[in-house]
Amino acid sequence: MLFVRTCFYTVYAPDINLQINVSTRTLFFALRETRLSKPPPICFCPAEMAVPMNIGALLQSEIIEDTVDKDEGVCVLGIFGKSAMQPGSTKDSLINTFSDKHVFSLFGSDDTDSPGGGTSIQAYYNQENRVLYLVLTSVFDNRQLIRACESLTAGLGHAEAHEFWKAAEKDHCLQLLYLFSLCHVLLLVHPTCSFDVTYDRMFRALDALRQKALPLLRAAIKDSPVSKEWKLNCRPCPPRLLFVFQMNGALRVGSSGTGGNGTDGSGGDKPKKHSPRRRLQHALEDQIYRIFRKSRVLTNQSSNCLFTVPANQAFVYVVPGPDEDPIGSLLGHLRSNCVLRESEGGTPVPRQRRYQQMRYSNRQPSFNVESSLSSGGQLVDCTLKEFLWQHVELVLTKKGFDDSVGRNPQPSHFELPTYSKWVHVAYRLYQVMIENSEDDTAEISLKVQGQLKVLEGFLDADAKFSENRCQKALPLAHSAYQSNLPHNYTTTVHKNQLAQALRVYSQHARGVAFQRYALQLHEDCYKFWSNGHQLCEERSLTDQHCVHKFHLLPKQGEKPEMDHNPPVLYHNSRGRSTSSCNCGRKQSPREDPFDIQAANYDFYQVLEEKCCGKLDRINFPVFQASTPDPAPASDEVPRPGEVPPSGEADRLKEKETSTHTPGDSTSLSLALSLGHSTDSLGTYGDGAEGQEKRPSLVDRQPSTVEYLPGMLHSGCPKGLLPKFSSWSLVKLGPAKAYNSLTGLEQPGFLPGSAFLLPWDVVIRSRSEEDVGSLEPLDGGPASWPAPNKASAGKRGIAGGIGRGRRRDDVARAFVGFEYEDSRGRRFLSSGPDKVVKVLGQGGPKEPATRCLNSDMPLYIHSPAQGRGIKPHYAQLARLFVVVPDAPLEIVLNPQVQPGPPPCPIFHPEQPEVVLPPDGLWVLRFPYAYVTDRGPCYPPKENQPLANFRVLRGVLRANTTSSTPQALLSRSVAAEDTWKLCVVRNDRLLFCTKLQF
Repeated sequence: MLFVRTCFYTVYAPDINLQINVSTRTLFFALRETRLSKPPPICFCPAEMAVPMNIGALLQSEIIEDTVDKDEGVCVLGIFGKSAMQPGSTKDSLINTFSDKHVFSLFGSDDTDSPGGGTSIQAYYNQENRVLYLVLTSVFDNRQLIRACESLTAGLGHAEAHEFWKAAEKDHCLQLLYLFSLCHVLLLVHPTCSFDVTYDRMFRALDALRQKALPLLRAAIKDSPVSKEWKLNCRPCPPRLLFVFQMNGALRVGSSGTGGNGTDGSGGDKPKKHSPRRRLQHALEDQIYRIFRKSRVLTNQSSNCLFTVPANQAFVYVVPGPDEDPIGSLLGHLRSNCVLRESEGGTPVPRQRRYQQMRYSNRQPSFNVESSLSSGGQLVDCTLKEFLWQHVELVLTKKGFDDSVGRNPQPSHFELPTYSKWVHVAYRLYQVMIENSEDDTAEISLKVQGQLKVLEGFLDADAKFSENRCQKALPLAHSAYQSNLPHNYTTTVHKNQLAQALRVYSQHARGVAFQRYALQLHEDCYKFWSNGHQLCEERSLTDQHCVHKFHLLPKQGEKPEMDHNPPVLYHNSRGRSTSSCNCGRKQSPREDPFDIQAANYDFYQVLEEKCCGKLDRINFPVFQASTPDPAPASDEVPRPGEVPPSGEADRLKEKETSTHTPGDSTSLSLALSLGHSTDSLGTYGDGAEGQEKRPSLVDRQPSTVEYLPGMLHSGCPKGLLPKFSSWSLVKLGPAKAYNSLTGLEQPGFLPGSAFLLPWDVVIRSRSEEDVGSLEPLDGGPASWPAPNKASAGKRGIAGGIGRGRRRDDVARAFVGFEYEDSRGRRFLSSGPDKVVKVLGQGGPKEPATRCLNSDMPLYIHSPAQGRGIKPHYAQLARLFVVVPDAPLEIVLNPQVQPGPPPCPIFHPEQPEVVLPPDGLWVLRFPYAYVTDRGPCYPPKENQPLANFRVLRGVLRANTTSSTPQALLSRSVAAEDTWKLCVVRNDRLLFCTKLQF
C-alpha cells in the first residue's frame, strides 16, 4: 500500500518477507527513474526498516507510525563490544540471527558514516518483535580500526598518536554512555571465550562520567513526554547487561554434545549434568560477577548501578565455533526455512498478529542450532535467540528487571516507552552528547564535553604512569641544573646546565608525557635563571663579560641605583689595566671599557689635562654639527663593498713609495708638495697622465647633519665623520729632544727596549743628470759596497765632504713601533715578532727599513709573560717618528686591519698627514676597534696573530729640495681659456685649464 503526501512518500509493508522487500526496492527504483527534477524525501514507517541506518539520520527523519502499533511499547537492545580480524562482524551477524533476515552483509558493510575511523551507532527496527537494535561500531572493530590507521599521518609523533587513540576511546565511551541511557538490554560481544578485565575499568569510568553528567542530562530531557522517574534517572530502567563470547577454537563441542570435561565413554565416571559449554558459561558468570562486585560496579541496589545482571537467569552465552563456511550456513538456513513454509499447508485461521509472529519466530531455527537430543542425561543447551528472548520478554511484558539483592532490596523503576516518546528523548540526548549542535543545547553540550576529563584517570593508565615517572624525574633534573652554578651566569652557562638537566631527565622519564614535562623543565629553568640569576650579557671591548646581574644603564644625568628592579648600573667587568697617555709620558690605571668613546677618547682626555694638554698637535677632522640635534647615520645609507685584504694590500703596494729609490720623489702630488691634505686636491688636467682622477671638492664635503656613530674604516659611507677621533697625533718637541744614546725617557719601558730605529733618507739636491751617481744609503742591497772598496755612504757621512758628495745628501730620521700590554709594560719592536734589545750605549744598529717595508703585527706576545698558562699579548699603542730639520717630507698613512677577513681596514679621519720637519711626533693608535657589526676582539689562543696587522706603507718620505714653478699659458683656440702647469725639477706635476 502506497500513501502519497504533499512532500514525501510513505511505504508501508503489512507483512514482512523477502518478496515484499524486493518489491519495495523495485518501487524505489521506479520512483527514482521518474521525470521529477527533485523527488520528495521518502520517510519510512516504523512498521519495517529495510536496511539499518545511522542513529542521527533516524532521529532527524520524520517518522509516521501505524495506528495499530502507535501505542505499543518498544524494547531497545544495544550491542557493543570488540570484533576479531575476520571479514564479517559478529555483532552484525547476531542481528541477522535475532531477526531471521539478511539485514547486514555477511562480509561486512561498506558504510562510510565514520570515514576517519570514528565511532558510530547503526539502528535497525524490527516491528515483528517490537525490538529496536542499536549497534555501536568503534575503533575496537576491525573495519573502523583500519580506517583510523589510514587516517594517521606518517610523521606523527608518539605523544600525538597517543592523543589520537585516547580521543577515539573517549568518543567510544561517550557514545557507550548514550546506549546505557536509552537501552533496556545491552549485549556485550567478545571474540574470545575469556573475559577482558579492561571492561571493569571502562565501566567504572562510565559510572563516574554518568554521575558527573547526570544534572546536565536532566536539564536536557526535562521537557520530554516521559515519566518523572525517567527524567530523574535519565534512563528508562537500569539496563541489564548480557555477555556473548565466541568459542574461537578453545573448546569444541562434538555432535553428541559432549567433549572436554564430559564423559570419555569408558564408563568409569558418572556423566555430567551440563555440557562443557554450559559449564564454561557458568564459570564465566561466576568470574564476571565476582570481578564486578569486588570493584563495586555491581551493588545490592540496582538503581544505583550503571547496569545490572540477573540473579536467577543466565547472562553469559558462549557461541560455538562455526563448523562450516558462512555460505553453507546461509544455504542451510534458507533450506530449512523453505521446508517449514511448505509444511504449514494452507492459510492459517486469522488470529492476532502478535500470536502469529511469536509462533512463527519460535519455529524458526537459529543460526547455530544444537541437537535437541539428550545424550547421557545432559540438559539440552538453549540457542542464542532463546537466551536473549527470555530477557526481551520481561521488557515487552512490562515486568521489568528485579535485580536488586540483599536484605532490603529496593525496586527499580521501569518504563516501556512508545516509539515516538523514545525518539524524542533519544534526540535530545543525541544533541547534547554526540551532535554538539549550536542551538539552545550548545551550552549543555560544552559542559558535557568538559566532564570527559573524568575518564582520563580510569582509561589512560599509560599517561598516568608516564606522568608519575616524569614528575619524579623533574626534581632530579632541577637539581642537576642548579648544581655548581654561580649566583649569576650567562646564556651559555644556562644552555649547558639545561642540556645536563635534560640528560638526567631523559634517563628517568618515560611515556607519552615526556615531551610535555620536558617543556616544563625548559620553562622552570628559564624562570630560575631570569629570577635574579641572569648575568648581564654585555661584553666589553676586550671580550669580557659584565659581572653585574641583569641591569639597566643610567640615562643622561641619572645616578646608579642598586635597589631598583632591575638595578640601574654601569657595565663593569672588574678588569683593570694600565695604559699611557697620548704622548706616553704618564701612565694610569683604567677600567675595562664597554663603549668606543670610553676606550679611545674619554680616558685620554682625562690624562691630557694632567700631561699633554699643552703640546702641539695635529687635529683630525671630526663632525661639526650645523643643527642643534644631529642624528647618527642610519643603516640604510648605501655602503661601498668592503675591500678584501689582498686587494687592499695590492693597492697599497702600488701607491707606496720608497724614499731610497731614484726618481720616486717626483711622484709627489701638488697638494702634498704645498703642505695640504689630499682632500683639497682638484681634478687633474689633461697633461697629467697616469694619475688617478680624484673626486671633486663638493663630493668630499663632510656632512654637518648626520655623524658616523662608530669608527671610520673602509666600509663606511663617504661624507660622514665621527663626533670624536679615536686617533691622536702630538708633538713632544723638536728633533733634538730625542737622544739616540739614551733612548726614550718614559715610564714603563723594559730595559734596553726604548730606542728608536734609525731611518736614513737620501735627499736629492743635485740636478737631474747627477741623480744616477747618487746611491741610496738605507742599508739595502743596492747600498752595499763592492769587494775591496769602501762604502760611499759611510765616507760621505763620516769622512767630511768627499768626492762629489755633500754632507746634506743624507738625512737621518728615527722610527719606533711601541707595544704595551695590560700591565703597562712597554717596548719597541724592530720587526715582526722582534723586540728592540740594546745592551750597551750607542743605540740599535739595525735600520727601520724592515719595519717600514713589512706588515707589522697589531698584537705580539709580551716578552714578560706571567705565571699563568694563558698567553699574554701586547698591543701596538704608539708610533714614534723623529723628523729631522732637513728639506724632507714624511707622510703618515696608518691603516690597521684588526682581524681576519672580512674585517675592514681602519684609518684616521685624514688618511694622509704630512709631518712638519724638526719634530718628535707620536701617533697614538686606538685602544679598541669597533665596526657597525660589533667590536673586533683581541685574538684568542687558537687564532694566528698574522691576521691582526698594520699594513705596510705607514710612513713615506719625499724631498722638498726645489720650489715648484707655475707656468701660465693662453690657449690659441680660445682666448678666454688658460692652462696652468706646475713644474718641479723639470718634471710636470700638475696641469689644469682655467676659464675667465
